[in-house]
Amino acid sequence: MKAAVVVFPGSNCDRDLQVAFAQAGAEVVPVWHKDTSLPEGVDIVGIPGGFSFGDYLRCGAIAARSPIARAVTEFAEKGGHVLGICNGFQVLLEMGLLPGALLRNASLKYTCRTVGLRVETTDSAFTSGYSEGSEIRVPIAHHDGNYAATTETLARLNGEGRVAFRYLDNPNGSVEDIAGVLSENRRVLGMMPHPERALSSLQGSGDGKRLFDGLMGAFAPA
Repeated sequence: MKAAVVVFPGSNCDRDLQVAFAQAGAEVVPVWHKDTSLPEGVDIVGIPGGFSFGDYLRCGAIAARSPIARAVTEFAEKGGHVLGICNGFQVLLEMGLLPGALLRNASLKYTCRTVGLRVETTDSAFTSGYSEGSEIRVPIAHHDGNYAATTETLARLNGEGRVAFRYLDNPNGSVEDIAGVLSENRRVLGMMPHPERALSSLQGSGDGKRLFDGLMGAFAPA
């Protein structure tokens, strides 16, 4: 598996994401936001957490209009896999690759702690390393992680099994405890929790490692 990790001014989890992919066995290539194309042979694009462009206008709004965004959109539209974590989730929503919006936390406070999640589906490359209904622990660190969507969008997400993760104890007010959602073709995942910060017990949890190991298994030759 060849993974490209996009870096914006203000990204601060890009190195963590590169390490997570590399530890799973992927070839990793960093991509700068001013690039206009992705490297040849990329299997998955990772958009990391942080504060792209200082979160001016709206979180992820400027990053979604950077030169590399067009290439990522075209990659996704052709069936490529894209993983957006925290600020990366915000960017994917601004790019229109996922439905809904991320609002200010209901507490109006920045929240940074490890939370419990329930795996809602294993029907994606991203969640194939888990068991459906299993509970995992993954860190969060965000100020604008309150997922919101229309009634129609929620019905579609639920009906199509596109909610990837739900919070066990909702930390931000997200509707229906949603922590991560999948695209229609299940090849784009946006999630607020940080699996790249949960690679071993030394970090408090190794549950995030299973996401990256599952990806490697999904891309392994038959």
